[in-house]
Amino acid sequence: MKRSTINEIIRESDAFIRSFGYVMPPFAYWSPEEMKRRTAGDSARIRDHRLGWDITDYGQGKFDDLGLFLFTVRNGNNANVGMGKGMLYAEKIMISGENQISPMHRHNLKTEDIINKGGGTLVLELFKAKPDGTIDETADVNTFTDGTARTLPAGSLLKLAPGESVTLEPDTWHAFWGEGGKVLIGEVSNVNDDLTDNIFRDPIGRFSTVEEDVPPLHLLVSDYDNWLA
Repeated sequence: MKRSTINEIIRESDAFIRSFGYVMPPFAYWSPEEMKRRTAGDSARIRDHRLGWDITDYGQGKFDDLGLFLFTVRNGNNANVGMGKGMLYAEKIMISGENQISPMHRHNLKTEDIINKGGGTLVLELFKAKPDGTIDETADVNTFTDGTARTLPAGSLLKLAPGESVTLEPDTWHAFWGEGGKVLIGEVSNVNDDLTDNIFRDPIGRFSTVEEDVPPLHLLVSDYDNWLA
């Protein structure tokens, strides 16, 4: 993706999020220069826990069709998990465009609640994993929507209106997209590790390859290793 496109998506997404009364934390608006300065000292946790902007086309170069906007607001780490205490949770705010697919995937460790915060309908395609982790195209999917137990046939399309949510365990394969317009999505989960804990059905990447045609408005989490080293 071109950096100019990423910058525009950040501006548009920030406006969309604010339209629902949700305001990003202050570090969201730090310039790259301030991010470098601050994460070298008192704010290293932002870098180390990979908080911030995350815009992905999954390396496929067609963001409007296959992509997702994310911002990680808070996140623990695997050291907390090992100790069984500390910050054992994570929170993201996301935007899925109309018919913009976040591709079929699952996680090894993460259980997550996916919440429709407003906008259109959020559609999820669901499958259960086999014992070897691959997709089971015949088994029912057991899940919860807002605390209510649900059993759905394999490949069901679960539609969430604004205010509704679903709990996805690590053995639940899922893809999702917006229907009837953009959807503002909340994600609450245990510790999030986007470097190792995303298992995709198809051979695609998790992050975008960035073409630097203009300076960045704000750094992405995928920029941190290069820009903040």
